[in-house]
Amino acid sequence: MARLMSATLAILLLFSFRPTNAYDYKDALQKSLLFFEAQRSGKLPCDQRVTWRGDSGLSDGFQQGVDLVGGYYDSGDHVKFGFPMAFSVTMLSWAVIEFEKEFIAVDELKHALDAIRWGTDYFIKAHKEPNALWVQVGDGDSDHLCWERAEDMTTPRLAFKITTINRGSEVAGETAAAFAAASLAFRHYDSFYADVLLLHAKQLFTFADSFRGKYDDSVQCVKKFYPSSSGYNDELLWAAAWLYQATNDQYYLNYAAQNAAGLGGIGWAVTEFSWDNKYAGVQVLLSKTLLHNNGGGYEDTLKQYQAKGEFFLCAALQKNSGHDAKMTPGGLMYIDDWNNMQYVSSATFLMIVYSDYLASTNNVLNCPDGQVQPADILQFAQSQVDYILGKNPKGLSYLVGYGSNYPRHTHHRGASIPSISVLNTTVGCTEGFDKYYDSKDPDPNVIYGALVGGPDSNDAFTDERSNYQQTEPTLVGSAPLVGIFARLTSCPSSTPSQSYSTPADNKPDGAPLTFVHTVTDSWTANGEQFYRHSVTGTNACGKTITYLKLKFDGLTGPLYGLNPTDAKTMFEFPAWITALAPNSQFSFVYIQGGEAAQITVEKYTAN
Repeated sequence: MARLMSATLAILLLFSFRPTNAYDYKDALQKSLLFFEAQRSGKLPCDQRVTWRGDSGLSDGFQQGVDLVGGYYDSGDHVKFGFPMAFSVTMLSWAVIEFEKEFIAVDELKHALDAIRWGTDYFIKAHKEPNALWVQVGDGDSDHLCWERAEDMTTPRLAFKITTINRGSEVAGETAAAFAAASLAFRHYDSFYADVLLLHAKQLFTFADSFRGKYDDSVQCVKKFYPSSSGYNDELLWAAAWLYQATNDQYYLNYAAQNAAGLGGIGWAVTEFSWDNKYAGVQVLLSKTLLHNNGGGYEDTLKQYQAKGEFFLCAALQKNSGHDAKMTPGGLMYIDDWNNMQYVSSATFLMIVYSDYLASTNNVLNCPDGQVQPADILQFAQSQVDYILGKNPKGLSYLVGYGSNYPRHTHHRGASIPSISVLNTTVGCTEGFDKYYDSKDPDPNVIYGALVGGPDSNDAFTDERSNYQQTEPTLVGSAPLVGIFARLTSCPSSTPSQSYSTPADNKPDGAPLTFVHTVTDSWTANGEQFYRHSVTGTNACGKTITYLKLKFDGLTGPLYGLNPTDAKTMFEFPAWITALAPNSQFSFVYIQGGEAAQITVEKYTAN
């Protein structure tokens, strides 16, 4: 039953944000950022939140005369692989660039920037001269012979470097992309640091392009773990595209356009986007340039990039006329038997950003099997995320620590052995295998936010520590999820709502909403005191609210988080809230001097 009514509401004090969603994407976002803290190497900061971890790798690089302390461990082991680490930092940075306001709304921007900086600070150490880059610490073979905590490491920590002789264009190009993207993420928050990152990006791009060669030919021991199957051409285009985004320098757009055919940018039509194959990412990123009318005279070439990018997207959406990505019976994209979730998260990220690019420019996706609206792309992407969080045949969350039913036996050394703060004796290399690797006990340390490898092609999953194809988390799998969860915090529930009409004179039994109001900041400008007012509204009417108009008396400053109407004092739900379920909340912020504004519900519709 719909009610159209007016009521004056009391204002209390508090601030929080909880959008209406089938799954709690804010909680998932918070946990996914914790995973990066669990993977930190080096001297941990005083604000470290994952307290079962301790300092580790404090002499990395020292035997070769270089400080390589810091960075991230790759997965369930303790090797620092520069290539996938750089891709992860690029994806984290892309998330902040695209979804900055969503991170701010849920108070996670600082943690996201911290995650990026932990990587870029390490890359700065690894890039001490223009034409050389340290790209790995430790090797997989020796590391995998031990099952021990990072804090107890006894395995060799030999470091590996690429130079003008021992070349590695893939990892140099990806690290250049990471630096360039990170410079954009930090531009408004630490401009000096952004400038430093950009300098490294330009130098590394020149190095990668001028001294071309495959990095796994120079670092032979990486071939068993992160081999370069697609070559380095995609990384050269990827780095150029990111440098154009970061600098708006025509040189980098010229490079991407003039080398579009020669480096495969408009020749490769792919169904995978990953740490190894960047073509789909290049194509989507350059499509953004085209859609935003920043093509610099290369519109025809950029349209060819866009066509290949849309091939990828149509295949993911099952709209590519027989050239679709495989799906499990339960509805999950399936690309590879080994850690398939990393491909799901990276593809889903591209779908989400592209849906936003299309929506912001009033465009649609034209696939061989029909036209797809931006909202439909987003809905499909959301279905992949919901599968990860538990909407799957096993009812299992593949994000560790989310919900109550998630993998308890991850293939992760640190998670499976009691914390050094609990067991303050060394756990030896083989002792770890004997006592903890083969143990049927659940992980003593919950590695929150870890995205495990996931189910097989039939949605089957075995929660065993030895089942590393399915239970091992990785940086590259989790990094795209950060942006995905941030974006979805602003989405309404995927559950369809219904609306009904009844006479406008129906009156409420009580106030339909309660508001909680907090002053979260204050400052003085030109002798006047200003306040940041954060307000949370809670649906107290017992029914789903599908339309809301609020009236503000005494509002003298800007307001964020609601849509203004023609009347200056009237505001409505923002576009991302289409329904507010009973007891659910929404938030907004306004800034002004003097007293708080008075808020009145002018109209609302509930059913």
